[in-house]
Amino acid sequence: MQRLIDNPTARQIFLDRHALAEPPTGPSTRADLLALINRLGFVQVDSINTVARAHDMILWSRRRSYRPQVMRRMVDRDRSLFEHWTHDAAVIPTEFLPHWRWRIDRHAPSLRARYLAWHGPEFEARLDQVIAHIREHGPAGSTDVGPDEQRSSGGWWDWNPSKAALEFLWQTGQLAVTRRDGFAKLYDLTHRVLPPCDTMTDARAMDWATNAALDRLGFATHSELAAFWGRIKPDEAAAWVKAALARGELEPIQIASADGTTRRSLARPGLEPRADAATRGIRILSPFDPALRDRKRTERLFGFHYRIEVFVPEAKRKFGYYVFPILEDDRLIGRVDARAKRAEGTLVVSALWLEPGIRPAKHRLARIEAQLARLARFAQCDRVDYETGWQRWND
Repeated sequence: MQRLIDNPTARQIFLDRHALAEPPTGPSTRADLLALINRLGFVQVDSINTVARAHDMILWSRRRSYRPQVMRRMVDRDRSLFEHWTHDAAVIPTEFLPHWRWRIDRHAPSLRARYLAWHGPEFEARLDQVIAHIREHGPAGSTDVGPDEQRSSGGWWDWNPSKAALEFLWQTGQLAVTRRDGFAKLYDLTHRVLPPCDTMTDARAMDWATNAALDRLGFATHSELAAFWGRIKPDEAAAWVKAALARGELEPIQIASADGTTRRSLARPGLEPRADAATRGIRILSPFDPALRDRKRTERLFGFHYRIEVFVPEAKRKFGYYVFPILEDDRLIGRVDARAKRAEGTLVVSALWLEPGIRPAKHRLARIEAQLARLARFAQCDRVDYETGWQRWND
């Protein structure tokens, strides 16, 4: 019979692996942040800035002393982090670069075919022109190449050919992000930005990807292992799991879900929570927090259904454009719709929804308001304003 891990224990393990089972205190030096990002694996980058950028809020929710300029220096100057692609754009420890070089080389042919189908055979010449421009003039962004080109007629963010060339050259490793101007990426030739790295074998790369994913999740299915980095296919992860089980390096277990059902997962033999891992307090999380990235897993473990509504027409939104989940101890208890009006020095809270069964007790609301005050300070706002009727219960 497979060992059963009950739901509270599973949540505790999962939150600990995502650095959410410890106080959000301590220093935020470059060394501290590098260790934290290494522990998480990567931090997603996103342009939406209703309160703070996703990557900044992910780090702030774990280290209240964090300041955005520290991470930017790590990417732009120290090069201890680099920007590339996991399941989405992310900052990644530079020590992982050889694994990304393998991924880039592996996917470059299919990516080239997609871009050529999109822009036609003349796209090859545009690639050469963009590289020549950057080689001669230095770092460039989308406003520096092809400013007079027409955008495409739809899809792929309406990129013009030169913007598409920059993205293709970045994703295939010929260019690297050297810094950001505001939030716009500036690219340079890769050898001017990142250190050289060795080529990896398929077996070594896949072994690292699956082991590193499991270390950061605690327990997972083979599909979840494959999806973590976005680097290998589910059938490749399944083959690795089969071999690891045969070697005794993994054990199948049952994870209890919030609704009482169980799900078969894989873990290191004897998986248990750390004795000192105990999530306490309130945290307001980014919608792109790594603990929330897999929405289905979030719903299974926490009974919390979350969908971002950025692309949902306003009249059809259930909660709001960009709503922040709220973690209390080891439960997701609600969500808050907030936005920073920095010119006015105000964090405006439009609505708070608590989950069914979560009581709006005075002490709980006071703790949430205290966290909103901290969030306001992080967003460079002096005060929090609550709109009329902001307290709403999701019964």
